[in-house]
Amino acid sequence: MSNNFGYLDIILLGMIAGFIILRLRSILGRKTGHESKIYPGFAEKEFSMPKQETKVTKKNLEVLEGNDKKEFLRGAEIAYESILTSFATGDLIKLKSLLLSNMFSNFSDAIKSRNKEGIKSEFTFIGVKESTVEKYEKIKDNLYATVKFVAEVISVKKDKDGKVIEGNPDKIKFVTDSWKFTRNIKQKDPNWYLSEIINK
Repeated sequence: MSNNFGYLDIILLGMIAGFIILRLRSILGRKTGHESKIYPGFAEKEFSMPKQETKVTKKNLEVLEGNDKKEFLRGAEIAYESILTSFATGDLIKLKSLLLSNMFSNFSDAIKSRNKEGIKSEFTFIGVKESTVEKYEKIKDNLYATVKFVAEVISVKKDKDGKVIEGNPDKIKFVTDSWKFTRNIKQKDPNWYLSEIINK
């Protein structure tokens, strides 16, 4: 009788222990909402923006308008100031980077002649008041754009003794120039170069 009671106790205790374990497992295993979210394999995955296929649109080089025209005129004004200033100071290196070979020869000869005569050029560029594209054309692989500049400058020439022979150091004068720029569309170089000064 006592032996049977002992077996029943062991079975009963085992059932109670199993019940307690199941209860603890169900309670401890339950999510409370504060657990950190884990995404398996996320760290191994490369995060990158999808590559968009950019379609290369071919520009119509037969016309110069819109933003292209604005950008061109902005660059032309910078070139205009740089060429005038470099000519006054005799900066042949700067001039060579902005002129076609024939124009560079003309500017270079003028600077050499000026230096030979002992003439000094004093030049102050005030600013461009107006710039407009007078003519634009495409001839074979070359683009040509004639630009009219209206600018304010102070220009003075002095002889070897420092005497003013041309201009007024105290007077701002207006100058109007028409310059033709060109570039070859077959070359990688996108820069425009001064090819002609048009006398009117």
